[in-house]
Amino acid sequence: MMKKVKIEFLLLLLISCYSVSAQENWEFLFNGKDLTNFQQLNGEADYKVVNQELIGTSKIGVPNSFMATKKTYGDFILEFDVFVENGLNSGVQFRSLSNPDIMDGRVHGYQCEIETSARKWAGGVYDEARNGWLYPLTRNPKGQNAFKPGEWNHYRIEAVGSSIRTWINGIQCANLVDDTTAEGFIAFQVHSIHDNTLEGKIVKWKNIKIKTTDLESSRKQVDNEVPEISYLKNQLTADETRKGWRLLWDGKTTDGWRGAKLDKFPEKGWEIKDGILSVLSSGGAESRNGGDIVTTNVFSNFELCVDFKLTEGANSGIKYFVDSELNKGEGSAIGLEFQILDDEKHPDAKKGKNGNRTVGSLYDLIRAENNESSRGKNFKGINNWNNARIVVKDGHVEHWLNQVKVVEFDRFSQVFRALVEHSKYEKWGNFGQLPNGLILLQDHGDKVSFKNIKIREF
Repeated sequence: MMKKVKIEFLLLLLISCYSVSAQENWEFLFNGKDLTNFQQLNGEADYKVVNQELIGTSKIGVPNSFMATKKTYGDFILEFDVFVENGLNSGVQFRSLSNPDIMDGRVHGYQCEIETSARKWAGGVYDEARNGWLYPLTRNPKGQNAFKPGEWNHYRIEAVGSSIRTWINGIQCANLVDDTTAEGFIAFQVHSIHDNTLEGKIVKWKNIKIKTTDLESSRKQVDNEVPEISYLKNQLTADETRKGWRLLWDGKTTDGWRGAKLDKFPEKGWEIKDGILSVLSSGGAESRNGGDIVTTNVFSNFELCVDFKLTEGANSGIKYFVDSELNKGEGSAIGLEFQILDDEKHPDAKKGKNGNRTVGSLYDLIRAENNESSRGKNFKGINNWNNARIVVKDGHVEHWLNQVKVVEFDRFSQVFRALVEHSKYEKWGNFGQLPNGLILLQDHGDKVSFKNIKIREF
């Protein structure tokens, strides 16, 4: 009798779980039997179905391989479990595209990272074959420890409107705002390999389910310790407004800016078009055309974010703690500088000392370095949008290039003063140590574009 009651109870429990799932409108994306609803794109890595698991096997010398849904999805919540062998890189594409007219059909779009490397960026958001890393986990230490190597890990991706959020094992990893693509397929990646020791390693997925209705009421609460990173064009999110951000440039007018050596905005040399502010080319001469532009307000403790795009061979910079009265002669105004440079083509990259004039560096003083990875600076290249982030809290200053910290220093320290004494700034008293100053965008005679210029003060 007891055995019968127990069986009946288990049946009721199963029925109850099924009912809850049905009420919540989840559906299985992968049926656990075959790949009828999928198509393989790009590479020829091996995929098979075993024990209701989708298994991908790495194959030397083939491009990134994707097992993609035939159906496209816009807003959704996706959950799955994944196991990946050590050393293998993988990911799950979403809102992704493959068009024969674009890069010969190469898959491009958002990817939720699956990896086992020491940098610990699993759960971050990468924009495959398009915009590169949008949300590495460099600013989310808690999220970096969510993924457990050698174990099954549970992923959750919420893509609702321009909001993209990820979790691994219940820990939030990414909190991204981006509106590049609204809809596309979902695909399971086996990354290309070039190391024979990785041949035959596997990644496997199971319990893959998706929800496309009643999403707002189903969303998880955001962890307040996970920073929101937004790429909306000249717009602030509600979260940014709440945290004190404001646009330093409105995307339309010259309000809040003037020439560094003028009492108004330059009449030539700068262009505002389609929400983009560009300094125009004039043959590489420093501040000889429109000249530098500076804010009309001064700043002391702040966090500044600027998207910038370099043309080939270009040079520019973002300066802060600028005193526009210091240099009334030829050349640029004086201040600390986040260097913007084509390191490959501009000769200034080889000047200075040990690379301290390369992109992201504290110009002529501290070389930009990426300590998060052996792959070098997280620079997205010429004619692509890159992000500069400068954080100043009293004496402590940080430079971030595309969300990776590349410079850190104390502007009131003996070390900093010693660096200044051996630089081109030696003749300027108290260089970099003003209590406050202007923010400057540099005219170095090359075309460089800016957008999404925003700041918050502490």
